[in-house]
Amino acid sequence: MKHDEIDFDPEPIYLDEEPEGEIDAQTPADSGDDSPPDGGDTVAIAEPDDGRQWYVVHCYSGYENKVRHAIEQRIETMGMQDKIFDVVVPTEEEIEVREGKRRTVERRVFPGYILVQMIMDEDSWYVVRNTPGVTGFVGMGNEPTPLRPEEVAQIMRRMESDSPKIKIAFKEGQKVRIIDGPFNDFVGIVGNVDMEKHKVRVLVNFFGRETPVELDFLQVEKA
Repeated sequence: MKHDEIDFDPEPIYLDEEPEGEIDAQTPADSGDDSPPDGGDTVAIAEPDDGRQWYVVHCYSGYENKVRHAIEQRIETMGMQDKIFDVVVPTEEEIEVREGKRRTVERRVFPGYILVQMIMDEDSWYVVRNTPGVTGFVGMGNEPTPLRPEEVAQIMRRMESDSPKIKIAFKEGQKVRIIDGPFNDFVGIVGNVDMEKHKVRVLVNFFGRETPVELDFLQVEKA
């Protein structure tokens, strides 16, 4: 293909931001393969017994949603609904705690990868593989390798989790500053982090003695 037909930004893109630019769903893409995301052992999801399987497709990082939309457009315009059934960008919710504030963001689980449920044959391969932004199917050599059902189940369960992951800017042994409560503006050392209760134990010097103080994540910041 002619590389000047598509304006892909080679620079890294933050996961919670969408890059600018549109993708022409009829323009072929460059070739290339990469390694698939790892799966795990869990209960498999029952699928119709028509040969459909989930495949991992590598694409330009930061363009996952645009590539998904382009594939969906090609499925529609090329009448492939009976062979390509679903296109998924695996995401999960994450709670960031920073500067005493908490916000929920959506993160891509596998940056640079999307999942496609399809019956693999020459026609369906062509539709997906030649979508702009797609750089290849993940597999051994030139042979796309489907995900195992238990791997698909683990990814879907992760996406549907009701308990968002917590991301904090400090860890055990680091200095933090208390920004709320009776010990406001004290600096101490993180002794323990309880991710389930969203609590952190900080060791502060109080009247010459090291005193443990239990605080909420929102009450401290990295010093």
